[in-house]
Amino acid sequence: MDSLFSHPEPGPDRPSSDLEPLVFTVVVPAPVAHAFMGFTDHPHLWWPLEEHSVFGAGSHVEFEENLILETAEDGRTSVWGTIDDWQPPLSFHASWYPASTALWSTELRLAFRAVDGGTEVRLVHEGWEGAEDPVATRASYEEGWPGVLERYVRFMGGAGG
Repeated sequence: MDSLFSHPEPGPDRPSSDLEPLVFTVVVPAPVAHAFMGFTDHPHLWWPLEEHSVFGAGSHVEFEENLILETAEDGRTSVWGTIDDWQPPLSFHASWYPASTALWSTELRLAFRAVDGGTEVRLVHEGWEGAEDPVATRASYEEGWPGVLERYVRFMGGAGG
């Protein structure tokens, strides 16, 4: 699969309840509030749209009201997620469904906490039973999230992997 937002090929039959959450943790050299703002106010500056987007390079991603939204150069929009718990600068939770609909959503939570050397950012992606193809969707994100988070870390002044 080439993209976090590709429609996955059907995978082996496996109950989605067997699928563990994905958990990724990175540390950025910034205070908690700055780390939160870097993630939520400036994703258009670091998100790898050339690899993981609906409309490709040249589009713009932003947190707008209670949505995570991508806008194409021609003005078309795609909702990636709906934020249902917003606790700046400590966390947010969203139903996550890029290139799909809320009907096929998974769950995304990011938490930000102070640690030596900056802020730990913990991403938990779960709720695979909500995806159209839970096994393939989880596998795609397991491959894609590390690169996305590496771009965020570099944007925030940290050393990328």
